[in-house]
Formats: sequence, C-alpha cells, structure tokens
Amino acid sequence: MPVHPQVAIAIQRAGDLPTDLSPADMRIAYERQRLTLLPEKPQVAVTYQLSIPSDYGPIPARFYRASRSAAPATLLIFFHGGGFMLGTLALYDTACRRLAVAGGCAVLSVDYRLAPETIFPGAVLDAYAATRWASDNADLLGIDPLKIAVGGDSAGGNLAAVVAQMSQDSGEFSVAFQALIYPITDHSREYPSYERNASGYMLTRKALHWFADNYIPDSEDRLDPRASPMLRESLKGQPPALIIGAEFDPLVDDNEAYAERLKDAGVPTEFVVFSGMVHPFFTLGGVVDDAARVEALIGTALRKL
Repeated sequence: MPVHPQVAIAIQRAGDLPTDLSPADMRIAYERQRLTLLPEKPQVAVTYQLSIPSDYGPIPARFYRASRSAAPATLLIFFHGGGFMLGTLALYDTACRRLAVAGGCAVLSVDYRLAPETIFPGAVLDAYAATRWASDNADLLGIDPLKIAVGGDSAGGNLAAVVAQMSQDSGEFSVAFQALIYPITDHSREYPSYERNASGYMLTRKALHWFADNYIPDSEDRLDPRASPMLRESLKGQPPALIIGAEFDPLVDDNEAYAERLKDAGVPTEFVVFSGMVHPFFTLGGVVDDAARVEALIGTALRKL
C-alpha cells in the first residue's frame, strides 16, 4: 500500500531528517518539531525525576506508575530513540505516560549519554547500569524484579536488545520481555530496505550513516554485538520479544532479520509490520492513529507478565 494519508500529513509537516546542522542545533530543531506531533498526555498516579548513580556519572531518569497499588508493579525500562544523538526525557514524557497506562505498569525512562560527545559504548554502559540499578532497587521503586521489561524505539530499541543480551551473560538481573520498536540491530551492513526506503520517509539512509558515524566512528566497533546485537553468535535464551516494523522504514528488513534470528533460536517472538507507516510513527501519535496501536500491543504484553 502507499504511505498512509495520516503519515503523509506528518511528512508534509516535518520532512526528511536533516543532517546539515550541528548536533546542538539539530537537537533543538528536532525537539521543537516532534513536540507538535505528539498525542494527548494522560495523567498517571506517580511521576518523578531521579538521578541514577553509576560508575560513569549520574544518569538522569524519569519514573512513572499508572496506579498507586501497593502490589509490586511490572517495570518497563524505556530507552528513547534519536539515532544515539537526539531525544530527551521531556520529548518522551508523553510516550512513557501512555505506555504506563496501556500496560498498567511502571515505566523508567532513561536519559543515556548522547553522541558525538559520548561515543560507543557510552550509551550501552548507561543503559545497562540503569537497568541493573532498577533491579537492585526494586523495593525502593515498588516493582517486581522478576517482571522487568526493556524497550525503546530506534536507537533505544538497539539499547534494549543489547541490555537483554548483556543481562543473560552477566546474570546480574533478569529481563522478562523486550519491546523493540523499529530497532537498528546491525550497524555492520545495509539491508535492501536502506535503498528501497532511502529518502522521502522522514528517516533517510543518509541520516542513518550520519548517526552511525557519530556514535560508532570506528568501523571495527560496529562488529561488536553491543553495537550490533544481530551479530551475537547465539540468541538462544533471550527473553520473549515484540518487534515493531514500519513498511517504509529503511530499517524494516533489519527488523525482520532480527525477528527471524530470535525465532530460529527458539525465542517467542512477535514481529508486526505496520503497513503504510514510516520509521518515527510511534512518536507521531498526534496525527497517526497507529501509534496508539503500538502502545496497545506493548501494553497487552506487559499485562501478561
């Protein structure tokens, strides 16, 4: 099918992601533009800002809980998108509130360090440290350490997949589920959809190169599974996964390939491609109805935990 009419409106308002601005200017322009495309912000019972201690300095985060129930809650640890260079807690405040409501759960939104100021593996180290801290402080947060899920969109989906893999190796905490919204899982190569959806759909092939060059400037590092979780030798034993793809996303073939690798390893995996959608549609809920359908899919999975 062609691009959905609602997506066409978003494309008309936002256009392709520019790559000719400085990172600082790009962050300002990106946030201003995307804030105008957000859906309604729901109320949640609990929300507060916190600072997570780590060996790399304090990690800003924001906590949400849908209800004030005394029972330990399921926790979704969410890593925002933005090519490892863009995105803030404020920009993802609406999404995290909506996920908390959809899942009847708690959400911890993590503000990891961004490139180019901090290159790989800085974001990975922050994401892992924040997840380990949440598990270690389950009583403080009022969550169930056996019901911790990781998730994120785009770059955040990459970090969620990497944290799930690292937790399996370390045994320091348990990840019960992973929600990966059009993640980039392989920085080592281009898939056919890079060319098929190279431009005109908001995220471009050129922008993907720009992000990678700033986040992982050393090409050898792109072979590290912490940068490219697709390249892990075995995915056996990974937590169940929901992977969301978009028809007109340069990353859709990457997403399908990762879902197939998980399935082949015996991991319960649901791969859902949204027809007529483009890469950032999850954050375009003010104009794109399918964003709410993604929230509902993730919420249903979290409630089943």
